[in-house]
Amino acid sequence: MKLKRAIREYISYLQIERGVSENTVSSYTNDLLLFEKFLNEKFNIELENLEKMHIRAFVSELHKIGYSPSSIMRIFSAVRGFFKYLLREEIIKKDPVKGVLLPRVQKNLPKPLTFEEVEKLLSAPDTSTPLGLRDSAMLEMMYAAGLRVSELISLKTENLNLAYGYVRIRGKGRKERLVPIGEVAIERVREYIENARGILLGKKKESEYLFLNRRGNRMTRQRFWEIIKEYAKKCGIPLEKISPHVIRHSFATHLLERGADIVSVQNLLGHSSLTTTQIYTLVNKERLKKVYEEYHPRAK
Repeated sequence: MKLKRAIREYISYLQIERGVSENTVSSYTNDLLLFEKFLNEKFNIELENLEKMHIRAFVSELHKIGYSPSSIMRIFSAVRGFFKYLLREEIIKKDPVKGVLLPRVQKNLPKPLTFEEVEKLLSAPDTSTPLGLRDSAMLEMMYAAGLRVSELISLKTENLNLAYGYVRIRGKGRKERLVPIGEVAIERVREYIENARGILLGKKKESEYLFLNRRGNRMTRQRFWEIIKEYAKKCGIPLEKISPHVIRHSFATHLLERGADIVSVQNLLGHSSLTTTQIYTLVNKERLKKVYEEYHPRAK
């Protein structure tokens, strides 16, 4: 089987049988096409004849191009999953990735904003305009519910229950969770729906998605990232403190700082493992020191 065809079949498997998200499909497709392009240009080798040396050469090429360690790990993970699928489906007889190891990538601690910085960011949009009202509703919703960017832009109008103050989120692995949202976010989203969404929709009859761009289409990750940077610059927050998930990180950190228990925060964030949530307990060193001094019998 040709490599391009094998990639198409694997992507189809991810979409239909695994039900992975659009973002994951897009990421895996791009990573595997990069892998295919490299092999065609450097080796022009059949799928069945691939060896460890070809995988290592690809990783080495990624380093030379300038990919970050975390990006290389992500691409390598996509390639590894692809070959596991091929082996399982008996398309290949041996896995060329098996035994190829990469150095562990050290995960950086999340860098949350202070509560005052979040307040500035949430207050930055001009709510007298349809786009500003939309931006305000997006930022308020993200901070109220601790959403991932993919979850925010995938929100549909049917996911909202503003009367009861809940939003239904479909997270990673298509897992659903109900997350409460506060009065400020509820009112801002309601204002957006009543006064701005219809204007953005324009001549389009309808859209199932809650947050729309100026052409009436679904908001994109790229545009949302640009929006956050624009407002950060407007209110004087250093851009090095800004990331697409900075509001989600701030949501988790602020809850823990104010005494929320970690299991509840885990459920709100939609983490499958408590270990993932525990990284937020390491962010605030002052809080850790205070807890240590208060509870350790020989701290003083």
